[in-house]
Amino acid sequence: MSLSGTLTLQPTLPPLAEGNRLRLFSGSSNTPLAKEVARYLGMDLGPMVRKQFADGELYIQIQESIRGCDVYLIQPTCPPVNANLVELLIMIDACRRASARQITAVIPYYGYARADRKTAGRESITAKLVANLITEAGANRVLAMDLHSAQIQGYFDIPFDHVYGSPVILDYLASKQLSDIVVVSPDVGGVARARAFAKKLDDAPLAIIDKRRQAHNVAEVMNVIGDVEGKTAVLVDDMIDTAGTITAGAKVLRQEGARQVYACATHAVFSPPAVERLSSGLFEEVIVTNTIPVPEDRCFEQLKVLSVANLLGETIWRIHEDSSVSSMFR
Repeated sequence: MSLSGTLTLQPTLPPLAEGNRLRLFSGSSNTPLAKEVARYLGMDLGPMVRKQFADGELYIQIQESIRGCDVYLIQPTCPPVNANLVELLIMIDACRRASARQITAVIPYYGYARADRKTAGRESITAKLVANLITEAGANRVLAMDLHSAQIQGYFDIPFDHVYGSPVILDYLASKQLSDIVVVSPDVGGVARARAFAKKLDDAPLAIIDKRRQAHNVAEVMNVIGDVEGKTAVLVDDMIDTAGTITAGAKVLRQEGARQVYACATHAVFSPPAVERLSSGLFEEVIVTNTIPVPEDRCFEQLKVLSVANLLGETIWRIHEDSSVSSMFR
């Protein structure tokens, strides 16, 4: 496994002036990413005390004045999801009570996103519930990366900036100079994502895997729609959790004659038995980003982790300067 920031951005930001009102703080879920973002912005993370009481309750105190400042709180709600979500809410509340001018929750990975609608009776829509919690805690804006479904933006009644990790992955794939590429969506629901990815990959052809899910985290592949024989198949998804969907897709692609199979996803959740499945020899490479930290015990030879710190840092600066964010992805 290796970590690299392959996306080269030309910084649009001047050196931070002494009176600059931008402040950056990190929760505990992905401090290395937050430090990289701070480095790109040419600043340090703000000082903060985080303690835990004997019963598990969290205590957070901001240790510098942020009155009238624009505060950005970097905290992906990755596993342990509940603890990291509550920590984010407490950070937001602490900043609101410290009279911050604007509080932006920077959530590279938005947890609880998969329950975004009711598919059966008596279900909770947790994506909307989390949106309500973040808003009520006092956030004025949210910045997230590669939501599980784009409509989650509409669950918020505050400004929401949705950015994509695909430029980082596309830049890396371009450096590998792969030939005969076909972009593959692992299910029908991901067709729009795969189509947009294929368009930016020299308008590569698209294939779709028809999949029937019998239970959560259990996938059954039926067939492939499109031609993959003799080609380099690039499977594209927003996240890899247990890797059941993407490995089942890789198996059927191999059966249909794909010469090579690459897996690309923004969020490396990697719940067991993901590592065993991904390192089984089906993939030439598994390409993810560092929106979620990947511990050493979940690393394997085929894993490539790319950094999205520059992308997030540039986005934060553009939000702070009231500049266009969408122009970064055109």
